[in-house]
Amino acid sequence: MSNIRELSDLALNAKAWPFQEASKILKRVTKAPPKKGYVLFETGYGPSGLPHIGTFGEVLRTTMVRNAFEMISDIPTKLFAFSDDMDGLRKVPNNVPNQDMLHQYLNKPLTTVPDPFGCHDSFADHNNASLRAFLDQFGFDYEFKSSTDFYRSGKFDTELLNILRNYDAIQKIMLPSLREERRQSYSPFLPICEKTGNVLQVPVIETNPDAGTIIYLREDGEKIETRVTGGKVKLQWKPDWGMRWAALGVDYEMSGKDLIDSVKLSTKITRALGAKPPETLTYELFLDENGEKISKSKGNGLTIEDWLKYAPPESLSLFMYVKPKTGKRLFFDIIPKNVDEYLQHSEKFSKLDAAAKLESPLWHIHNGDLPAEKHPLSFALLLNLVAVCNSEDKQILWGFISKYDAAANAIDNPMLDKMVGYAIAYYRDFVKPYKEFLLPTGIDRAALEDLLAMMNDIAKDSSASDIQSQSFEIGKIHQYDNLRDWFKACYHILLGQQQGPRMGSFIALYGIDETCRLIEDKLGK
Repeated sequence: MSNIRELSDLALNAKAWPFQEASKILKRVTKAPPKKGYVLFETGYGPSGLPHIGTFGEVLRTTMVRNAFEMISDIPTKLFAFSDDMDGLRKVPNNVPNQDMLHQYLNKPLTTVPDPFGCHDSFADHNNASLRAFLDQFGFDYEFKSSTDFYRSGKFDTELLNILRNYDAIQKIMLPSLREERRQSYSPFLPICEKTGNVLQVPVIETNPDAGTIIYLREDGEKIETRVTGGKVKLQWKPDWGMRWAALGVDYEMSGKDLIDSVKLSTKITRALGAKPPETLTYELFLDENGEKISKSKGNGLTIEDWLKYAPPESLSLFMYVKPKTGKRLFFDIIPKNVDEYLQHSEKFSKLDAAAKLESPLWHIHNGDLPAEKHPLSFALLLNLVAVCNSEDKQILWGFISKYDAAANAIDNPMLDKMVGYAIAYYRDFVKPYKEFLLPTGIDRAALEDLLAMMNDIAKDSSASDIQSQSFEIGKIHQYDNLRDWFKACYHILLGQQQGPRMGSFIALYGIDETCRLIEDKLGK
């Protein structure tokens, strides 16, 4: 018990961003404990397109804040993954089948649009199932919530009537944010047309709070009166967000930089409804290879499946953890770097004291329960081993690994065994097709001749650091302007690529005799 109390005290003073966010929530609930009996974290999802890696990042980061909060408070917590699946289909995503069919259902609620994949009752059901599947894959503790269910079951009725009573106040909040043309027809209520089933964006010409109804002008010019409860309407996006915060009592939600103005307006609407808006965090957006925002409708950038084909999930979690307020490029070439950074943090973690562990990304990735496993090889080294062996056979690669580290094996090092498979896949798809060998000439050839002579004379059991040191001296002897150019030349000539790990580590892994034969081959001997 004393250890738990000590860790909690350390967490209160931790500088890691999840603890900083958790402290904001603690101050909030210290002043006014939640009447619902728990602190509510929320993440939102718009199922008009397939879930993408940004959706995962939001849930992961929110979970990290939730875990941090649970370190410093004994108030129960919940996480709602809320799907806005009653929204109308505004455009057809370009990364799904049956495009022509979907165009026939524009403006219909997503839960009434047929599934273009043909495996669920609706397009929303398909995308919601995809969301739950990859959240479950990572073991997130969450409760899935559906907008359609909340509107149709009456769970939102109280706040919908509250919106109706405060209609003018909400209009005063929203109208200044709109273009003049949009102001003329804007209403927070979007009626669901009983005739067509469409989500309508039409003028509301009369509100009747006592009756709980609105009168709107349908597209055919007819005046229609409808209740605002029981799923007869849904709200525009920003009023919907503010209403949801009020209805559920949301205490914390983060969102992307593109929603800064939405957060401000929804916050005002929540206050207009007499409720307290949540604590928020704005994160930067992920960018694809062209520097454009990752979009679920475009399908650009990496998917979770893409990342997990080439790297362990922990490396993706590290990518999401680091600097959430800084924009980051999200493409295939960042994967190896993130894998090796995860391994480096893992090697250091056990040596840290209790306070420093709370500052480590790995505490937040594993919620303080880091698997005990050593990582004798970097991902960069494995990629180069695959490259020089020109083999996609794990057993052949393990033969080299076992000679390098006799204690390493697939049973005791399951992460390493998986990384061998990841390295093979990454090499096959992103390295092998682009290999371009440099012919050794001039200073590069002379230096490589000396490297070969050194390798023939050096002891076969020399350490990686000894090999690195002597390789370094050869570069100095041949007076490279920048010694990095010497090692770059080695990889370009020997492996057909312009970068790699430390030369000493690579030679120690591949073997001195094998490296000599490789150099002789490239020198034409």
